[in-house]
Amino acid sequence: MSNRQTANRKPIPILVYHQSARAPPKGSPFRSLYVAPDAFVRQMAWLSLLGYTGLSMTALQPYLLGEQTGKVVGITFDDGYRNNLTHALPALLKQGFSSTCYAVSGLLGETNAWDEALGIAQTPLMNEEELRQWVMAGQEVGSHTHRHIDLTQAGDQAGRAEMAMGKSRLETVIGQPVRQFCYPYGHYQPRHVAMASELGFSAATTTQRSRSHAGMEMLKLPRVPVLRSTTLPVFWLKIATGYEDRRKK
Repeated sequence: MSNRQTANRKPIPILVYHQSARAPPKGSPFRSLYVAPDAFVRQMAWLSLLGYTGLSMTALQPYLLGEQTGKVVGITFDDGYRNNLTHALPALLKQGFSSTCYAVSGLLGETNAWDEALGIAQTPLMNEEELRQWVMAGQEVGSHTHRHIDLTQAGDQAGRAEMAMGKSRLETVIGQPVRQFCYPYGHYQPRHVAMASELGFSAATTTQRSRSHAGMEMLKLPRVPVLRSTTLPVFWLKIATGYEDRRKK
């Protein structure tokens, strides 16, 4: 499979969330990655009010490739936290939106162990049954490797195995093909893009900040971060204007 390019006429934002929960106390690392449940509810309602449809990465693909047009945003969740199921899913369903959750196949039902050394609070990840509930509710599962490793620190064989195992294990759990991928930490090299193509992923997302414009690689898509501090006016700026297109990592 070759790495196709986007052909959308208008910029399409792909939103990235992590945790749907209240932030830990001040001074805790990475507090920015928590979006309070009530804030998420307001953001989804605001999207709907503005006429946008929130879509999973697979549902978004025809729009990215220029095969369909419409007022759409991609919605993604990194890591597969249980609080996405409990707090974010009801808000998505209320608006009729779909989304993609990138799960870490080797840590299902465990916690964000890759963050532990940084002092980040350990939070439950969805287990196999919860991941199936997510899919049964019309949401999508993508892969975030098997153990959330930094691919750039792994050899070719180890990196490919992580990507392949992440995909195959999730496919076994949910009983569906897994065609979406997200590079852990946003770290990757050209060889990992080639591996994603060889493994049959149709799209892959990064941590590069921008909306998706025509001529971008489907296996190197940028995203728009939604953070604890993102107010509704800033949320609108991120989606509807060039605000994020001028940002760097």
